Amino acid sequence: MNTIYENTVKGVGDLAAAFAEEKTIILFGDSAPDTLKDYCYSIDVKKADAVIEPGQTLEIDGKQYKIQVVGGVMQKNLEALGHISIQFSGAADGLPGTMVVEEAEVPVLKIGSTIRVLA
Repeated sequence: MNTIYENTVKGVGDLAAAFAEEKTIILFGDSAPDTLKDYCYSIDVKKADAVIEPGQTLEIDGKQYKIQVVGGVMQKNLEALGHISIQFSGAADGLPGTMVVEEAEVPVLKIGSTIRVLA
């Protein structure tokens, strides 16, 4: 598998883990609005080397999750703002800025956690 996107968590909002009950994590670059920063994991804004698509693999700290749904503006938001939601619900659909992966326990992210998309 080739890595087509890679990033590292550089900050953790005080309430970022609050969405674990919703099986969701929220990533955002440095431009996160003040009203959202506490709920986000902070990353750098980076481009992907290819289109992120269902069937590829999301890897967080070495654990892999099959990507099932990629919202219509997910990649655009990721590359422009560093902002997406990742749902670990296995749902058949999702919001436009969301990546849905197979149903799984939400990983605990920390500063230095690595996020990759593999194709």
